[in-house]
Amino acid sequence: MTARALKLWPLLTGTHRYEKTVSTRGRGHGQWIEAPILAYLIETPNGRILYDAGCDYGKLADPALAEKFFAPMRAQFDPPLMTPEQRIPRYLARLGLRPADIDLIFLGHLHFDHAGGVCDFPGCEVHIHADEIDAARNGKDDGVFADEWADSGRWELKTGEYTVAPGVHALASPGHSAGHMSLLVELPKGAPVIICGDAADLFENLRDEVAPGYCWEDNEALALASIRKLKSLARQENADLWPSHDMAHFNGLPRFPNWRG
Repeated sequence: MTARALKLWPLLTGTHRYEKTVSTRGRGHGQWIEAPILAYLIETPNGRILYDAGCDYGKLADPALAEKFFAPMRAQFDPPLMTPEQRIPRYLARLGLRPADIDLIFLGHLHFDHAGGVCDFPGCEVHIHADEIDAARNGKDDGVFADEWADSGRWELKTGEYTVAPGVHALASPGHSAGHMSLLVELPKGAPVIICGDAADLFENLRDEVAPGYCWEDNEALALASIRKLKSLARQENADLWPSHDMAHFNGLPRFPNWRG
């Protein structure tokens, strides 16, 4: 029997309110939506993986830091909201775990709402696509905060698709960002899950093949190619597609501490 992951927990690490056109290119001007900020805990036969890590709570809890980091975004994006209970270590504690019990953090990309929470896991192994670090180093992606990748010299920089752990497979899905990665998670029961990350914020991106509002170097074609690739793989594997910032979709997922298995 093919090795599979064991359990998959969606974790609500905060919410943010923004103009919908941030998620749907050319659509939703003047329409504001509330979106979940998600991370995923994956238990495998070889250990525990986090896909993404949410925001850096310290930047949100300190008014001066919140103003410094998020005020420039206010035209289209309110500062995220995050309670202490939504920090990933709090979720782990409810399972009897500590941050040290996470074996690997797999970052889909470096934007602050996905990578900021890495600070809660000092010394943890981190995987990221090398193109994400190159883009950050060159200052070409303004969704990245410099302090959040300061330890990247210790991270594992990846350049292709690979098996992360039994039943967990890294998928290249660039377009929203330079080196965006998604995950295919095979589980003991039911359909596999493709965690899209920001390759598809909303089901609308998948259903209508609409690119994210922000595309790396304005390359809409690359973002659309990744959406089509994930849809094709979902058909091939009979997998469910999980977009990253769709509140209605999140509300239909198992609510912590329940899991998909």
